[in-house]
Amino acid sequence: MKNHKFFVIPLTIFVLTIFLMTSCAVGVKKEVEISDEEKTQMDRLLGSISGEKLLGYVKKLSSKTYTGRLTGTPEFKACANWVSSLFEEWGLTPRGDNDTFLQAYANPYTIVFVGGELSYTYRSRGQQRKKKYAYEKEYYPGSQSADGFITAEVVYVGYGITAPEMNYDDYSGVNVKGKIVLVEPDAPVSPEGNADLFKEWRPYSFYQYKLKMAVAHGVKGMLINKLTVNPDIDHVPKLMVAQVGDSVVKDLFAGSGKTHQEHLEEIKRSLQPRSFRTRKVFTIQNFTEHHPKGIGYNVIGQIEGIDPLLKQEVIILGANLDHLGFCYEIMPGANDNASGVAVLLGVAEALAKSPVRPKRSVLIVAFGSKEQAFMGAQTYLKKPAFPKNKTIVYLNLSTVGCGDKARALGAQNYPKLWKHALEAFPYSNPGRPQLDSDLFLSKGIPSITITVYGTPTFTRTRKDTADTINASTMEELSKILYHAVLGMANSSQDFFEIK
Repeated sequence: MKNHKFFVIPLTIFVLTIFLMTSCAVGVKKEVEISDEEKTQMDRLLGSISGEKLLGYVKKLSSKTYTGRLTGTPEFKACANWVSSLFEEWGLTPRGDNDTFLQAYANPYTIVFVGGELSYTYRSRGQQRKKKYAYEKEYYPGSQSADGFITAEVVYVGYGITAPEMNYDDYSGVNVKGKIVLVEPDAPVSPEGNADLFKEWRPYSFYQYKLKMAVAHGVKGMLINKLTVNPDIDHVPKLMVAQVGDSVVKDLFAGSGKTHQEHLEEIKRSLQPRSFRTRKVFTIQNFTEHHPKGIGYNVIGQIEGIDPLLKQEVIILGANLDHLGFCYEIMPGANDNASGVAVLLGVAEALAKSPVRPKRSVLIVAFGSKEQAFMGAQTYLKKPAFPKNKTIVYLNLSTVGCGDKARALGAQNYPKLWKHALEAFPYSNPGRPQLDSDLFLSKGIPSITITVYGTPTFTRTRKDTADTINASTMEELSKILYHAVLGMANSSQDFFEIK
């Protein structure tokens, strides 16, 4: 997978960048003549795409109606149907299954209900005591955990990796059968530290692998050392899972002679396991309901190009529609990624009603399952509306609601497109897909993700609500992208020659 590079620029400069690019594409070469009347109509059209309207979209998407938009749930389908209704209202052409806007695929999911527990049982002054950890502050129930409970000793197994070809086995010398394991995310080698070596470790860095390895060793419970809500983990029957933070890890390492950080640094330095019995007894209890036959959806609409030849090429503008769902409170996902979908809808309406029509086709896609193994993007790439060699670029919108500065991830790969940007900073891909655009990039399709930052955001928590969103930023970005997409659709320039 090609590493991303991104530009970090204030939104005002971002506006200038796009203006220069689209001026070159639309104005200087006289490829599309815009009359004064058309310009007036464009200004009036963009004036109707207000920040208030886009914020309304965010409020609806992040409301209780859709309970966190977990792909596979009836609420997610209802959300996808609502987006479809807007596409239909604006006159987009359906490009999903059977002449609809929806592209369906299998997507199992798990619902987590209130009432679970993570606790540590110990003896003090001859009495048995129990320490219960606080939901959200210290742990989250595993989003794909089995229903039930386990009380057992916790064994630290580092990264949970067995790799004989690299003489590395975190499970060597420890008995974990019937026990709970504490597992680190990722791998002991990072792409930032040694990109070539990381390629060998990359297959072992995925949570799906770590769960399979734990089950193969007879593990009955897993604590993942990453305090987040994460449905991108396979459901394994009877395996209890929780995501934990620093306070839990500190308790488990107390009395071991070394801090967790010292232990971790030894593993990374020596590339040898440091697994051990903690002799601490924990209880994981979760109340969950698994749905193996869930169905996910992408929402796909097309604005057909007007040029007989160029309309066979496509510019894709997309954003992930899904979020984390209900665990065991609603995760609203206002910035992540209702904001991206709101801007997507603003641009879609503007392009659909634009007095200046695109020569190339434009595909508007709201993807499902970004939070669940990218099944939405994977499904589209297996069954694309346009072939790979006709896809000019994929522009991805992610967390664009909080701040006044824009990042363009992947921009340095396409210097002709971003030659006017002023400040460049390196971005190294963390080794596995983090965005839908990573999947497109891995297939050789030019891909750029636009994100916004600069004010506090509470992504992946129940505090990611609509009152944190900057409506004016979304409005400005929608207008920028309308001009940018229209300029790219009507330009003969090769902006996407890869560096």
